[in-house]
Amino acid sequence: MSSLKNPQLLKAPELLERPRRLRASAALRESVAETHLRPSDFLAPFFVMPGRGLSEPIAALPGINRYSVDTFLLEAERALKLGVSSLLLFGVLPDTWKDPHGASAAEPDGPVPTAIRAARKAFGEDVVIYTDVCLCAHTTHGHCGVLKETPRGVRIDNDSSLRQLAAMALTHAEAGADFVAPSDMMDGRVGYLRRALDQAGHTEVGILSYAVKYASAFYGPFRDAAKSAPSFGDRASYQMDLRNAREALREAALDEAEGADMLMVKPALAYLDILARLRPQTQLPLVAYNVSGEYAMLKAAAMAGALEEARAVRETLMAIKRAGADLIISYHALEALAQGWI
Repeated sequence: MSSLKNPQLLKAPELLERPRRLRASAALRESVAETHLRPSDFLAPFFVMPGRGLSEPIAALPGINRYSVDTFLLEAERALKLGVSSLLLFGVLPDTWKDPHGASAAEPDGPVPTAIRAARKAFGEDVVIYTDVCLCAHTTHGHCGVLKETPRGVRIDNDSSLRQLAAMALTHAEAGADFVAPSDMMDGRVGYLRRALDQAGHTEVGILSYAVKYASAFYGPFRDAAKSAPSFGDRASYQMDLRNAREALREAALDEAEGADMLMVKPALAYLDILARLRPQTQLPLVAYNVSGEYAMLKAAAMAGALEEARAVRETLMAIKRAGADLIISYHALEALAQGWI
């Protein structure tokens, strides 16, 4: 009888390397795991708006709401109890607050400065408050900067936009923000904001730069949530081209040289290669934004029964951390922690 027809007669292989030894049990796998997620690894994003007692579900982001400041404080308290002490605030404004120049971005009584003061009063130094600095939710046209008529048509005026962004950042700093996070992708904005903050005496306020922000299809649900979709055109002239990787390293290096304290890659999942390439290029903390479209995709797939949500969310967040992120902005964070998914 041929030994090939009777496996019992085959000689056992002489294997020197057996990686499966390190996967033999859950306890062993846990002890040798290379990547771990902790509550402190997350920034929890919140949408805050004028009013009181408000909590509006966002249709495009199941499970995520817009909050008035008083109800936001309840959610912030929940985040703290789950171990998430870093909060990222986005303002949502009615159309009556908006104008072509985004003047309401620097309004001291706007929803974000009001939320900063309230959170600081309620939680003191137990929270780290980050604020998005961008004009898109404050302008009637929905673009991230100030418009300018040129012989070639309407363009985003980079340098005029910097002045308005600096006014917004100063308002947030004066309210008590720990970090301002410019997401506009105007050239030179990190250096401009750093000088403005320092000259106003806010040397302790840090800058989390959206250093590598691609013009992505995955921002759709966010624009619904923040009511910030552009009324014409797109943002390809200031956000990055998805085909470029070396440019990402250049953008990050420029922002670091201008004084950024942290650097961000956005979106996360479609750009894990960028995150991994950037990691060895800088000693600054890296933040990855697991954006609204990525969140919505998993939610839709889970609701359709196409995948197991808990495992998919854990795998997604772990991949972002494994690729090199120190901190992760994710709409999944609070639910994943509350449900024990991570």
